[in-house]
Amino acid sequence: MAETGFKKWIITITVIIASLLELIDTTIVNVSIPQIQGNLGATLEDVAWVVTGYAVANVIILPMSGWLGSRFGRKQYFITSIVVFTIASFLCGNSTGLNELVIFRILQGVAGGGLISTSQAILVETWPREQIGTATALFGLGAVVGPTVGPTIGGFITDHFNWRWIFYVNIPVGALAAFCAYTFVRETPKEAKGKPIDWWGILLLAIAVGSLQTILEKGESEDWFAKTYILVLTIAAILGVILFIWRELSIDHPIVNFGIMRHRSFAVGMFTSFVLGFGLYGSVFVFPVFCQNLLGFSAQQTGELLFPGGLCTIMMMPFIGKMLNRGIPAQFMATIGMFLFFVFTTMLSNSTLSTGQSDVLIPLLIRGVGMALLFVPLTTLAIADLKGPELGQGTGLNNMMRQLGGSFGIAVLTTIIHIRTAKHRSDLLSNINPYNNAFNQRLEALQHSFMAVGKSASDALHMAYMAIEGAVTRQSLLLTYDDAYWISGLVMLFSIPLLYLQPFKKAAKMPVDAH
Repeated sequence: MAETGFKKWIITITVIIASLLELIDTTIVNVSIPQIQGNLGATLEDVAWVVTGYAVANVIILPMSGWLGSRFGRKQYFITSIVVFTIASFLCGNSTGLNELVIFRILQGVAGGGLISTSQAILVETWPREQIGTATALFGLGAVVGPTVGPTIGGFITDHFNWRWIFYVNIPVGALAAFCAYTFVRETPKEAKGKPIDWWGILLLAIAVGSLQTILEKGESEDWFAKTYILVLTIAAILGVILFIWRELSIDHPIVNFGIMRHRSFAVGMFTSFVLGFGLYGSVFVFPVFCQNLLGFSAQQTGELLFPGGLCTIMMMPFIGKMLNRGIPAQFMATIGMFLFFVFTTMLSNSTLSTGQSDVLIPLLIRGVGMALLFVPLTTLAIADLKGPELGQGTGLNNMMRQLGGSFGIAVLTTIIHIRTAKHRSDLLSNINPYNNAFNQRLEALQHSFMAVGKSASDALHMAYMAIEGAVTRQSLLLTYDDAYWISGLVMLFSIPLLYLQPFKKAAKMPVDAH
C-alpha cells in the first residue's frame, strides 16, 4: 500500500539522502588521494586501495541486498546500513594508518551497497503505481548527480579543510537519515527468515564479483595480465561466475534469484544499465582529467563546469517522470537520451588546445539533459515487471550492473588512453626530422625567440627542442582524449537497438511489494 501526503515526501527525501551518501562517497575520495597519501605516508599504488576496497565491497553486496532485505526486513536492513555507514565514516576520518583506512572503507562499501538498492525498493513501494515514473525520477537525482558532484565536493573540502572531513560530513547526514527511516519507513515481511542460508552462494558471489571488480579497478595500472595476481583473479572470476550461476539455479533458496531473468524487460535492462554505467561513470572520469591535465583548468573550475549539467539533470528529472506517467514510451525517451550523449561526446571529440570553459559548457548541458532522459526510462523499463520479493532482487542486480558498467568503462577508457597516447605520439614524432620544412621553420623560430631574450645559440636550440617536445605531448594527449570521447559516444549510439528488445507499455505502471 502506497503512502500519501507528508509521510510519502519525508520517506522520499530520506531515501534520496541515504542513496546520495553512498553515491557521493563513490567518487568524493578520488580528488583527496594525494593529500591522504602524503598525510599517511603511503605510496600512490597502496593508497589507491582506499578507492578500490570501497568499490569491491560495494559491488559484492549489491546483488545480495534483496536477499538481505527479505531475511531481516527491508526497514531493519536499511537502518542498519545507514548506521554502519555512518560509523564507518567516523572510523575512516579517525584512521591513523593506511591499513585502518582501507579496512574501514571496505566496511563503508559493505554498508553502502545496502543503501542504494534498498532505497530504490522503498521508494517504489512508497509511491502509487500510477506515479512510479516520478518516483524513479526522484531516485535518479541521487544516482546521476551523486557521482558527478562527488569530486567537486571532495575537492572543496580538501582545499578548505582536511581530507578527514570528507568522511566526517557523513555523520550528521547519516544520523538524520537513520532517524527519519526509523520514524517513517514502513516495516516489510521477513520472507526469507527461517529459511536456510546459502553460504556457498555467498562465498562464490564474493569470489566472482569481487575478483571481477578488482580486475577492472587495478588491471590497467598493473599492466593487465603482466601481473600474476590479475591473471589469478581473472580465472577466479570466470570460474566463480559459472559456479555461482549453477549453484543459484540448483537450490531452493538462493541469495540471488535468477528466475527474475524470465522477465524480458529485466533481462535486457541488465545490459542497458551496464551501458548507462559505462557512459555515466566513464564520462565523469575522462572529463576532469582532460580539463585539468590538458586545458589547465583548476579542480574548482572543473567542478563549476560540471555543476550546470548536473543542475540541468535535476530540473529535467520530474518532467521525465511525468511523461512516463502519461504513457510516453520509455524507449523513445531513452533513444533521445542516448543520441544526446553521442552529441555530447562528438562535440568534445572536436576539442583543441585552445578550447575554453565556454566551449565545453554547451556539451555538458546536453549531457545533463541526456542523462535525465536515460536514467529514468532505463530504470523504469528494467524493473517494470517485478513485484513482491523480486523487486528487491531486481534493484540490487540492476544497480550492480550499472556499477560494473562504470568500472568497465573506466578500465576500457584508461587502457585506450594509454595505448592511443603512445600511437599518436609515434605518429607525431615521425614529422620531426630535418627533411620536414615545417618542422625546420618552427624549430628556427623558437630558437630565435629564445635567443632574443638573451639565451646562447646552443641553449636556445635545446630549449626549442624542449618546447616542441611539450607540444607533441600535449597534442598526443588531445588526440587521445578525443578518441576516448568518440568511443564512449559510439558505445551509447550502438546500444540503441537494445531498447527495442524490451516490451512497450502504455503507461509506466510498476507493481509494488505485496504485504
